[in-house]
Amino acid sequence: MNNPSDLKTIGFTPVLYNSDQAFFNVRPGIPIIDALSRSSDLLSLAKSFAEDAAFTRDTDRHAWAAHYLTVMGKALVDDVIQTLMPRPARTKTESETERAEPTS
Repeated sequence: MNNPSDLKTIGFTPVLYNSDQAFFNVRPGIPIIDALSRSSDLLSLAKSFAEDAAFTRDTDRHAWAAHYLTVMGKALVDDVIQTLMPRPARTKTESETERAEPTS
């Protein structure tokens, strides 16, 4: 396995959708330790906003702030997971298998 300090985000994970189109994606090439650290910061802020939202009844701005921070934090974690997960080996398609078999 690679040294964890050498691993970087793959930039696969979308963030926030409009219909079926993502507004943003996690950027590729971010060291995973930095991505996880920033995710922790975002989720900590989201927790604080969610607590405020539970007690503040005159506005929903705390809840929306918590929502967006949570979505961004989750995207970073998901992208790190994609970086760390081994990718399955590619198998031959049926047509590739047929071409590879010798004919008599």
